[in-house]
Amino acid sequence: MKKIGIMGGTFNPIHNGHLLLAERAYEAYALDQIIFMPTRQPAYKVDTEIASEEIRADMIRMSIANKSYFHISTLEYEREGNTYTIDTMEMLLEKYRDCIFYFIIGADSLFQLEHWHRAADLMKITHFLVATRNFESIESMKAQAEKLRQKYGANIAFIPFPTMEISSSNIRKRCKEQLSISYLVPENVEAYIKERKLYM
Repeated sequence: MKKIGIMGGTFNPIHNGHLLLAERAYEAYALDQIIFMPTRQPAYKVDTEIASEEIRADMIRMSIANKSYFHISTLEYEREGNTYTIDTMEMLLEKYRDCIFYFIIGADSLFQLEHWHRAADLMKITHFLVATRNFESIESMKAQAEKLRQKYGANIAFIPFPTMEISSSNIRKRCKEQLSISYLVPENVEAYIKERKLYM
């Protein structure tokens, strides 16, 4: 069985924090590959200005070009309306029966997981890898994971991950204020954003 990590999100834009988390998950759990899966229109970001699907996919491809085990899937672009993780995972499991999928999430998402769309169904069919953060008590994270295991049979493991003060929203804010985004995104993505005057 192939072990595939899934990095979902808007990637608006993709940044070095995303890439480092993917790399740490790949190493820590001996995954065969990581798939970056940009979403078309997440249900929880209906009021957020989002760059076009083509632009976000371009930036992901630039960021992962030198990593043979990093890939991109535009599966969620092909679906109409709001996108939910459970729908994506059911489609993947139906299509790729020889794979085990590991959905990679941040520490904050662990405490929201129970409120995701069809959360009980999702936790029955999906392995979760959760990034730990310095400011989040590992004891509280372990307690939350155990709660979800007991209640839903969830399969949850942790990825040791340093706190990084990088977020897509902050990058967009810095672009709007015409401040530097060097070292926050890959150099080619920074050049692409500047050339197209994105988020300004």
